[in-house]
Amino acid sequence: MLETLENRFPGRDYLVEFGAPEFTSICPLTDAPDFGELTIRYVPDAKLFELKSLRDYLTGFRERKIFQEEVVNEVLERLVADGAPRFVEVEGEFTARGGMTTRVVASSGELPQAWISA
Repeated sequence: MLETLENRFPGRDYLVEFGAPEFTSICPLTDAPDFGELTIRYVPDAKLFELKSLRDYLTGFRERKIFQEEVVNEVLERLVADGAPRFVEVEGEFTARGGMTTRVVASSGELPQAWISA
């Protein structure tokens, strides 16, 4: 479970972005390490994510056998469950292995209407 803090500005839409440029996990098929960068963007509601808790959660993937697509979706589900943001997006950009790169993006909620260009 991720620790959260009270959002002192719940009536305002604002975007928070976190970067985890040294994300690692293990490929369940080859046991080779997967390296990548996770980017988390969210519009908070009543709660903010506490950074150390988030960092420790992401570090926990280092020894896990998990597919890259599953990483992004699992992180998204945890953020939604623990922080209930108005909008959240998780993007994973994984480095090349075997000549292929992977980019996975998953989101939940809606961006504020004022931010969507017509």
